[in-house]
Amino acid sequence: MNALIEARNLIKTYNGVAAVNDISFTVSPGEFFGLLGPNGAGKTTTIRMLYGFSPLSQGRLTLFGQNITTHWRAIKNRLGVCQQDNTLDPDLTVEQNLLIYAGYFLIPAAEARDRAAELLDFFALGHRKDAKVMELSGGMARRLILARALVNRPELLILDEPTTGLDPQSRHQVWEKLAALKKRGLTVLLTTHYMEEAASLCDRLMIIDHGRILVEGAPDDLISRHAGRQVIEIDGADVALRAFVAENGIEMDDLGEKVIVYTPEASDLHRVIQEKFCTERCTFRNGTLEDVFLRLTGRELRE
Repeated sequence: MNALIEARNLIKTYNGVAAVNDISFTVSPGEFFGLLGPNGAGKTTTIRMLYGFSPLSQGRLTLFGQNITTHWRAIKNRLGVCQQDNTLDPDLTVEQNLLIYAGYFLIPAAEARDRAAELLDFFALGHRKDAKVMELSGGMARRLILARALVNRPELLILDEPTTGLDPQSRHQVWEKLAALKKRGLTVLLTTHYMEEAASLCDRLMIIDHGRILVEGAPDDLISRHAGRQVIEIDGADVALRAFVAENGIEMDDLGEKVIVYTPEASDLHRVIQEKFCTERCTFRNGTLEDVFLRLTGRELRE
């Protein structure tokens, strides 16, 4: 099956500094693909190149088999884009925001009204169609932005941190709608800081930092490869534990007062650590995508 997105050796520089530094990846039709990384890693720069907002410095980028440099207008007609910021028109009603946006794609008025009604019903906003945008909650506004991105029936939906700033209830409502779109076979490219979001929605994901790809693969595979299935968090770890871990080549993050040990599932080493070194403050849990993310990108704060 031909790739819907094919990026080859993408480079984007600003004043001689590479925000995206020679990355290559593909996204297949119907795939839910995640792009993860710390602040400043190059995620937003990458997706801005995908929808033609930011021109490439070097490399080749094709969507739907067309080169973004020469066919960006045709490509944009087949895209839906949900940006980080709230770009809804506050002077218009909920329904009008969809109808006006439909006009940008030359969708006939009657079809636009039908499409708006369908989307408002799907995102549970039909009862607020005559409300002004400023009257909506944060969760409703994000669902409306998603609805607007689907007005033109896109073949590819690009989501840049779609649930940032939402409360847990609103975030899960958005996740439910994205999962439903996934079942319909829509191709989605997502950037997010929520590891749970990426793990539950994405078929495959890529972690980047400093503009370069660190790893790529299915969430479960990345967890097995970089964190292990079993994790032990040990507070007040002593010299003996550190020596045992080093001697046996066990993966570990040493945080000073706390040690995080990563062991394979049903490992004898896991049992030995549990019996010999976990007499007091130990937490036993499964490995997560957040473990992978922190191990690969570090735990220091990014400004």
